[in-house]
Amino acid sequence: MKQVLMSTVAALGLVMASHAFAQDDNMKKLQGFQKTGTSMDFKTIEQTGEYADQLRENLKKVQLPDGFKIDLYAVVPDARHIAVGPQGVATFVGTRKQNVWVVTDRDKNRVADEVKEFAPSISFAIPNGVCFSKDGFLFIAEQNRVLVMPAAEFFYESPDVAVGTVVEQGKLIPPSEESFNHTARVCRIGPDDKLYIALGQPFNVPAADKLDMYRKEGIGGIIRMNRDGTGREVYATGIRNSVGMQFNPANGDLWFTDNQVDGMGDDIPPGELNRSTGPGQNFGFPVYGGGSVRTNEYKDAEVPADAVMPQVEMTAHAADLGMDFYTGKSFPQKYRGGIFSAQHGSWNRTEPVGARVMFTPVNDDGTAGETEVFASGWLTGSGEYLGRPVDVEMMKDGSLLVSDDLAGALYRISYDK
Repeated sequence: MKQVLMSTVAALGLVMASHAFAQDDNMKKLQGFQKTGTSMDFKTIEQTGEYADQLRENLKKVQLPDGFKIDLYAVVPDARHIAVGPQGVATFVGTRKQNVWVVTDRDKNRVADEVKEFAPSISFAIPNGVCFSKDGFLFIAEQNRVLVMPAAEFFYESPDVAVGTVVEQGKLIPPSEESFNHTARVCRIGPDDKLYIALGQPFNVPAADKLDMYRKEGIGGIIRMNRDGTGREVYATGIRNSVGMQFNPANGDLWFTDNQVDGMGDDIPPGELNRSTGPGQNFGFPVYGGGSVRTNEYKDAEVPADAVMPQVEMTAHAADLGMDFYTGKSFPQKYRGGIFSAQHGSWNRTEPVGARVMFTPVNDDGTAGETEVFASGWLTGSGEYLGRPVDVEMMKDGSLLVSDDLAGALYRISYDK
């Protein structure tokens, strides 16, 4: 038995090494604008049938303000963060698994015609973070690598894509800190044309002996770098696990959500919507577990004198994730310039909360107004999740896409009154 086990392990090692070699070879070929020989037989997702019909039925339970409606835009397995192409040709959707999906509405009837695997010649590892530059470069932030695809809206029709490595595998965070927890990265291109990436730290509350390294690396914070990966620096610290951020187009401030400490009770600590007005700010974690609530682990630690408190304290454990500023014109005036954000829903609260889309207006002075529920109904009265919103992203026509990784779907919210 021992010999059989050793032989099996050895064989598995050879398979893994062979796969890694093939992927390295593919990346070299793609970076030299060469074909990899990957099949044109793309993995595609059926957009009609019983499953899609049931999702539409579930959406009848979603409640929205007067004049708004929600429709199924696409069936997208494990749909997480969304990047709408700047040309409006295609939408790219990251996952916490191994796929990036590309979604196309070819006839422009506001329902996707095609959902297929993006860049099948590349093996991704938790490619949650997808974001575009204004000039059409798609950045993909994986657990421990960052890639860039120039002209992704053009090359997505082929299994082979133009690709560059911004951060090599194993260089985004030290490999010793790779974890199964808090692995979903998000990214944005800032008004300074730099790449910003949020790096969640892997613990509920980290041990003190981790803090110096985490501050240095930007783990439990936000880092920024030039688009080619040079000039990396830590932009913000004191963040537990941010899985949503966006720049305010009015003044350039960076806003981000933060998921707070578990195990302190149903009603504390609050989730956060934060505002960064410049580099070097500390947002309080792990001394604070959320808002002004102190963690048990650091209850005797000195409070950072410069700690920045959240702009909005959200419902505890609602799991605030993706967010976007509304810059369109198709929604009523009250929503313009404000923030839509997704609450994924609680996992360990006695009575579940969340699974909804929130709206936060932004005042003329750049601060947050009063947050309100915008879309709800994915969490039933009996505590059953019909869906779990992850991200929101505005489309070219001013409608709003919402991703749902439980149902595996994109929804489109529009206004007509």
